[in-house]
Amino acid sequence: MHITWLGGSSIKLQTKPDSQDLTILIDPYKPSEGIFPHNLMAHVVLYTHGKKNSITITGNPFILATPGEIETHGVLIAGTYGDSNEQTVFRIDVEQMSVGHLGFSSKILTDKEEALLSGVDILFVPVGGDGCYNAEQAAKTVSTIEPRVVIPIAFKNDTNPKAMDVTFFLKEMGVSNNTPEKKAILKKKDLPVEDLRIIVLDKE
Repeated sequence: MHITWLGGSSIKLQTKPDSQDLTILIDPYKPSEGIFPHNLMAHVVLYTHGKKNSITITGNPFILATPGEIETHGVLIAGTYGDSNEQTVFRIDVEQMSVGHLGFSSKILTDKEEALLSGVDILFVPVGGDGCYNAEQAAKTVSTIEPRVVIPIAFKNDTNPKAMDVTFFLKEMGVSNNTPEKKAILKKKDLPVEDLRIIVLDKE
């Protein structure tokens, strides 16, 4: 699985569940500032807070913007609301790995959300504090879910200049040095068994 951060809560997953390349986009929203693609191709698109303000998506994708459970293109996708019924959190199971995406979460996880995401292999968690978790809240959420790999999102960059820098989250997690990567490439056999791994991505 190849993982790219597009800015904000936007993620691109490139995977191969059935010997065919598959692109999954999560939250491809137009930012108010900064550089972002005008359009992207995808086979599956997930929206955590509705389709409004999405960039143009080509490729006639399967779209899910509400809670539910579906299997498509060899990928199992499940989503649930929190108490506010305003945002969907998603779990994606593909390539024998589970991926959780919290969108722009800002509240303590509900029992439904925790049940869906508990123990996922890979977790995308917002950390910037501009309408979402700050560093301390994000760290507590990671502790609750107990993933094997954490990829912070929604921290300070050109599309979200008012957010906190990712270094605040790393400090909360006890990490002093974490060089950003352009893309994360993860396979089931490479996932950590005991220690939590944090991967910081540069915005594409």
